[in-house]
Amino acid sequence: MASIKGGTGWLYGVRVIFSREIGAYFDSSIAYVFASVFLLLSGSIFMNSFFLHSIVDMSEYFRTLPLLLLLAIPAITMRSWSEEYAQRTFELLMTLPLRSFHVVLGKYLACLTFYLVMLAGSFPIVLMLIWLGQPDLGIIASSYLGGMFLGACFLALGVFISGISGEQIVSFVLSAFACALLVLSGHEKVVEVLDGLAPARQIGTWLYESVSVIPHYESFCRGVVSLGDVIYFTSLTIFFLVMNEITLRLSRY
Repeated sequence: MASIKGGTGWLYGVRVIFSREIGAYFDSSIAYVFASVFLLLSGSIFMNSFFLHSIVDMSEYFRTLPLLLLLAIPAITMRSWSEEYAQRTFELLMTLPLRSFHVVLGKYLACLTFYLVMLAGSFPIVLMLIWLGQPDLGIIASSYLGGMFLGACFLALGVFISGISGEQIVSFVLSAFACALLVLSGHEKVVEVLDGLAPARQIGTWLYESVSVIPHYESFCRGVVSLGDVIYFTSLTIFFLVMNEITLRLSRY
């Protein structure tokens, strides 16, 4: 087991946890029900807009995606650590000859894989648009990339919150609230209200420019893939994963 600390062992440790977690997702009927509901809801919203406006693009789908993820992401991550506490397997997991980050990364990659599978469930929409007309595939591709970065960031946040909470419901509520702050702080109406409450301080504008994920995500949806936006999402994701690892490492002592 000492080789786990090496390069090949590091990958082995992550793979062990990943296999355990991804199996738990796809062996659960609840996961399939949840994925079906998400795809049905997102697809229905898109089709409603498509028939109303008759525009061959996916802008409405990606416009509503952040709002759908406010509930979808917490539902994916709430069991990550809370279930370990509930089933009293946390102590056993922490006694395995694995580094804390092996466990964190394995669990996170399982969540990310499940999310990407759900996101890929919308690909039939792309095929439909290609069959009906000539959509801008470049913008669609960059929008999917934005959706991937947004989901990856929220997943890291959700896994971290699951690690510091003891119950799945608490984890779900806290994760949904935290994601809502990151999304709604970029909503135009929210920015206007906050700026109106303190015109001199422009709190709403500051939150929009410095905290919210929306301006960075919307750049991808416009077809602009900038290094700054990639760094923003990557930095937040790494930050929450490192914080999760630190809390787990401290719990070992």
